[in-house]
Amino acid sequence: MRKPLTAHRLIFGIAVIILLVFTVCYSLSDAFAGKIYIDITSPGISRLPVAVQNFTGGKEISDITKDDLDFTGLFNCIDDAAQIERPEQPFNPANWKGLGAEIVVKGRMNASSDINKGLSIVVSVYDVSEAREVLKKEYTAPTDLLRLLSHSIANDLYKILTAQNGIFKTRIAFAGSKDGKKEIYLMDWDGHRMHGLGISGGILLTPRWSTDGNKLLYSAERDRRWDIYLLDMKSMKEKNIVMLKGLNMSGNFFPGNREFVFISSKDGNPDIYIGDVAEMEGRKVISSPWIDVSPAVSPDGKYILFVSNRSGSPQIYISDKDGNGIRRLTFEGNYNTSPAWSAKGDRIAFAGMSNGKNQIFIMKSDGTGLVQLTDKGNNEEPAFSPDGRYIAFTSDRDGIKGIYLMRINGEGQQRITPKGFKATSPSWSPL
Repeated sequence: MRKPLTAHRLIFGIAVIILLVFTVCYSLSDAFAGKIYIDITSPGISRLPVAVQNFTGGKEISDITKDDLDFTGLFNCIDDAAQIERPEQPFNPANWKGLGAEIVVKGRMNASSDINKGLSIVVSVYDVSEAREVLKKEYTAPTDLLRLLSHSIANDLYKILTAQNGIFKTRIAFAGSKDGKKEIYLMDWDGHRMHGLGISGGILLTPRWSTDGNKLLYSAERDRRWDIYLLDMKSMKEKNIVMLKGLNMSGNFFPGNREFVFISSKDGNPDIYIGDVAEMEGRKVISSPWIDVSPAVSPDGKYILFVSNRSGSPQIYISDKDGNGIRRLTFEGNYNTSPAWSAKGDRIAFAGMSNGKNQIFIMKSDGTGLVQLTDKGNNEEPAFSPDGRYIAFTSDRDGIKGIYLMRINGEGQQRITPKGFKATSPSWSPL
């Protein structure tokens, strides 16, 4: 067992750190369970006009909050220059109706806030048409967790306005390379607070979160061996859980976080196995004369997606958990790989060859409704956000591979890892 050396171990008592972002609720209406301001399940929805005013004494916090909301594509954040009411003035619905605003958000840093001791900010949310306050809440956190505090505010706003959970406190794990050193990294969903975990290897691939967010499963080449490892995110201890001969590559977890899928070439051709974190062997479920790789378990644990060349070219197939009922899902294009399930299991994203380059596609779980989402550079390795509304992926459109985000309709594509920093294999944490 190898215990990684990392300067960020304290950060990764993240379950403990999150508890440091305390909140005190002064008054909360029935907004969380009552009025829905924007139904995100409705087709053709319009952006909701929202005014997030510059927080008094905490403009950086309001800027991050606005950036979070803006990326969703669900909100129209009213420009500061258009606002009549100043941030420090009391809320007056008459100042907002002419601008079409439906929600106004104000914030004020408490006078007791000490840059050396921590942050404390009170946020109020107002419904313009009903001229009432729907939320007043105090957020406190250590100064170095300013971004996490901001994401907490954005999550609460998202919950009030959509009645759904936001993704703004989620994280993305990925394989990165800096100055020739390959390592597993972690960052906030928007690319900030990026740091290595001290997990290194000759080659690192496919980090995958457990469904409870407490473990990472990944493949590493070390000492001329391709094995599969498990990292406990609380203790930061690593365990080698698959040491079969040949090539061993991890897939993702089944519900319950004990079983997982992986491939191994121990018998020659790559076959698909189900492993157990407490054992070292695994049970073969898909074996054929062809190459079967890239297994992905459905969220309910009933199905496995995989890539096979049994039809002559790499295509995406599906089977039940035991490898039975195999059928082909992709019929367009001659090279389709890297399948990924949405959190609800109703959508599948994958990389497919189009005009000589890899692009990200999305389809329904039965293989219908195919849509191409990207068209610049080579784009691969899609990973859904835990709410299924966004996709992280790898792209070389800027010359060197990096991690990008987009909405599931292909809009809002943006790089979130630094230019010049090679990053691949994104995996989005649970909520």
